Amino acid sequence: MTDTPESAAETTTRSTGMPSAPGAEQAGPAPGATNIQVSRGFNAWLRSHHTSLAFTSYQTGQLFLVGAHPNGTVSFNQQNFSRAMGVCWKPGRLYLGSLFQLWRLENMLRPGEIGNQAFDQVLIPRNAQTTGDIDIHEVGVDKDGRVIFVNTKYSCLCTLDLTHSFKPIWKPPFISKLAPEDRCHMNGMAIHEGEVRYVTAVSRSDVLSGWRERRHEGGVLIDVQTSRIVTDELSMPHSPRVVGDQVYALDSGRGRIIRVDPATGQKTDIAFCPGFLRGMAIHDGHAIVTVSKPRDGTFKGLLLDGEIKAHDAEPWCGMLIVSLSTGDIVEWVRLEGHITELFDVAAMPGVVCPMSVGPATPEIQSTITFDTLP
Repeated sequence: MTDTPESAAETTTRSTGMPSAPGAEQAGPAPGATNIQVSRGFNAWLRSHHTSLAFTSYQTGQLFLVGAHPNGTVSFNQQNFSRAMGVCWKPGRLYLGSLFQLWRLENMLRPGEIGNQAFDQVLIPRNAQTTGDIDIHEVGVDKDGRVIFVNTKYSCLCTLDLTHSFKPIWKPPFISKLAPEDRCHMNGMAIHEGEVRYVTAVSRSDVLSGWRERRHEGGVLIDVQTSRIVTDELSMPHSPRVVGDQVYALDSGRGRIIRVDPATGQKTDIAFCPGFLRGMAIHDGHAIVTVSKPRDGTFKGLLLDGEIKAHDAEPWCGMLIVSLSTGDIVEWVRLEGHITELFDVAAMPGVVCPMSVGPATPEIQSTITFDTLP
C-alpha cells in the first residue's frame, strides 16, 4: 500500500508492486517506477461520494485499489495480475480479466472487521478460471449471477464454462463466424438492470484485424437485445453505460465522453479528455474515466491527435472524474513514469479503503481464513 497526501504531492510505486515508504523524498521516477499525483480535492471527493475505485494497467499488468486512508491520505494498493484488463465490482467481490484467466477476488473480512488497522475490504484471489488468451475486455454479471465478458479475439460475448475456455452467448450480426481473428474489435459492454443491453466495436469488419483500417470512423454502438446498430458514427468507441433512458460511451478516437440517444443514435459531446479513453464507470452523476498516452503511433489518423494539438496539450495517463451535468473535470489522478497506459475502472460504492493480495505474493501463502464449525 502506498499513500498520497491530499494536496497534489506525489508518491512512487514500482512495477514490482512494492511501494516506496510514504513521505519519502521524490526525485522523479526511477527506472520501472511511476509517480502518482492526485488533485487537491480527490480525497474529499472519494469521501463525499462514498466510494473507492479500482483501475487496471494492462501494459504493466497491475490492479490498483484506491481509497481514503484513515490517516487522511489517499491509499493506492497495487498488485500484479498479468495483462490486467476488465474489472467489475459487486459488493464483496471483484472480477478481473487477465492474460489467460478471469479472476474472482473475495473480501475475506467479516462484518465489522478491519484489515491492518486501515482497510475495510481485503480482497483475496479465490478462483482463476482459465480461458486462454482470448483478449478479455470488459466484464460484468447478469441478473442470474452469470459472469459475462467481452471476448475480443473471437468477436463475441461469452460466459464461463466448466469444461471449455468459454461459452459464446451472442455475436454481432455482421460477424459470420467465431474465429480468433479480432475482426471488429468488440470491446465494451453495458449491463443494465441485470441484462446485457449494448456493446461497442471499432468497426463492422468481418475479416482478420479488419478494424485496424477503420479506426478513424465507422465505430458502432449495438443494441444486443435487437442486434440493431444504434449508431455507426463513432471513432474507436469504448465502455457503453446506461443511465436512465440514455447511453453514455467513450468516443475514444475523438477524445470525447458522449451521450447517445438509443432511439435515434444522436450523440452529444459531454467532455474532452487529453488522452486515449478506454474505461469508464459512472457514479453519483460523474463519469470516472481512464486516459492513456499514445503507443507506437496509436493516435495517428485519429481526430484525437489534432484535438490534443488544438488544445495545446500533452496526452495524460491517469483517471479523470467528470461531472455529467457540466462536462467539467472536477478531480484527477495522474501517473508519470513507467506506466503510460490504463484500461478499465470500476467504482466500489460503500467501500472506504480497499486492498488486495496478489496471486504471486508471499502473503497469499499465509493468508488463510475459514468459517467456524456449526
